[in-house]
Parts: sequence; structure tokens; C-alpha cells
Amino acid sequence: MTSRNRPAAVLALAQGRTNGQAAKAAGVSARTILRWVDDPAFRQEVDDTRTELLRLAVGRLAAASTKAVDALVDALDSERGQARVQAARTLLDACLSLRESLDLEQRLATLEADEESRR
Repeated sequence: MTSRNRPAAVLALAQGRTNGQAAKAAGVSARTILRWVDDPAFRQEVDDTRTELLRLAVGRLAAASTKAVDALVDALDSERGQARVQAARTLLDACLSLRESLDLEQRLATLEADEESRR
């Protein structure tokens, strides 16, 4: 019976819930959750699920980002100076963050490729 409840526990833990909350979500005892958490395959399943949840969230953010940028660009034309300054600051901060993220991603890919070629 308990193995059928593992997916509910995996999802709860991947979402950042406590062991007790995961036990309740899965309908199992806290002791069962502790036993499952000791299993490397179970922990990997939680990690994989968390990665997938983050991938989905990033996808939703990317889809909404165009609207957000449009709203900020519109605010740049606002009559209110404070709104314009805040929009400009937000856009510049976002550009810098994105640039840093892209640079780090590129550097990491280079390091991974170098490591792979050494094997």
C-alpha cells in the first residue's frame, strides 16, 4: 500500500514541505517518510521532481516576462517621474541580472565541456 503513496510524498517534499506534511499528504506515517528519505533513489526522485517544478515555473515566468517588460516600457512614458524612474531602474536591474545569468551559464557550459573532453 505505501509504495502507491510515494508519488504524493515525493511531490510534497519537492515542494518544500516538511517530512510530517509529506507523511500527511501521502497518508503514511512519519516513520515511513524517514525510511523513504534514507533511500538514495527516493531522494533522487524528489530532486528530479523539484527540478521539473522549477523548470515549469521558469517557463511560466518566461512567458509572462514579455508582458512585464511591456508594462515597464509603458511606465517609462508615464507622466509621473517617480514611475518612470522606478521602471527604468527595474529594467536596468533585470538586464544586468539576465546578463550575469547568461554569462554564468556560458562559463559553466564551457567548464562542463572541458571536463567532458578530459574524460
